[in-house]
Amino acid sequence: MKKIDFEAHFYTREYLQTLSKNLGYPRFVYDDKNEKSGKLSFFADLVLPFSEALLGSLLNTGEERLKVMDSLGVDVQIVSLSAPGIEQLASPVGTALAKKTNNALSEVIHRYPGRFMGYAALAPKDPEAAADELERAVKDLKFVGWNTHSNYGDSYLDEKRYWPILERAESLGVPIYIHPTVPAIPQARTYGFALAGAPFGFGMETALCIMRLIFSGAFDRFPRLKVILGHLGEVLPFLMRRIDWAYLRPLPPAFRTLPKTPSEYLKNHVFVTTSGNYYKPAFMCTLEALGIDKMLLGTDYPYDDPRECHEFAETLPLSEGDKERIFFQNAKQLGISV
Repeated sequence: MKKIDFEAHFYTREYLQTLSKNLGYPRFVYDDKNEKSGKLSFFADLVLPFSEALLGSLLNTGEERLKVMDSLGVDVQIVSLSAPGIEQLASPVGTALAKKTNNALSEVIHRYPGRFMGYAALAPKDPEAAADELERAVKDLKFVGWNTHSNYGDSYLDEKRYWPILERAESLGVPIYIHPTVPAIPQARTYGFALAGAPFGFGMETALCIMRLIFSGAFDRFPRLKVILGHLGEVLPFLMRRIDWAYLRPLPPAFRTLPKTPSEYLKNHVFVTTSGNYYKPAFMCTLEALGIDKMLLGTDYPYDDPRECHEFAETLPLSEGDKERIFFQNAKQLGISV
């Protein structure tokens, strides 16, 4: 059975060196002169250590990565630059780094034909330049979408200054993968990474990002735009009826600012991956809320063990046909195939 992994991450040395020179945040600091491990400071009060093994896996886009893929029967990884991304870097530094990062990923894709695809990295603080870089990445480098993060430090994707990028993504027919990063809200960092990171804050922040995008009217302005969320939809399938609260009651029209219910936008525009949420009740909730045709395979490599993802999939009460939909057939709706 073919398999396309929609969420797998990488770093480049140049990206880390740029973060290490950043006077503000985010900032990366190596532990030693050998540059084999380090620490990523999202903020002064929130630091994530990177072991030699994890950093090595992020930097390795060659044989070691392919061995892991082959052991699990993964045909293709769609690779994206990992958090914190380039979004919080100002131009011209961010714009130049995005182009170099995309060129580096393109070289990997050409080195191993048929094994990797790419999401573009962009610097949205210069929206027009970012839109042009997305077009270059799709048309010239043959990338299949844009991977962005859930906040840009001082702003979110729904703000109209970023709509030129949304417009370009729609016109190019490519999806936007919205990946978590640390919440912009300072109170979310009170108890460190346990609250702000993958256990809780990542999901809440990404859910906030997509809900802002819905209420901004972006999907009415760009009706063909598609978004991908990881981790079984970042808690939103559980809230499908709750987010429609104002549309299910006889409230004044001011409470209902959209032509459709919020859940309709999720059902019409959002795909979700299996990454990093291997809990059967959560999977079954997502399956019932969004349907099998909106689910994709994602492993969150190398942050999560991809073997756990595949072992979890084998325990699910799904037919072989439904597994095929998740593993590769649904990707065709996004113009992606193997």
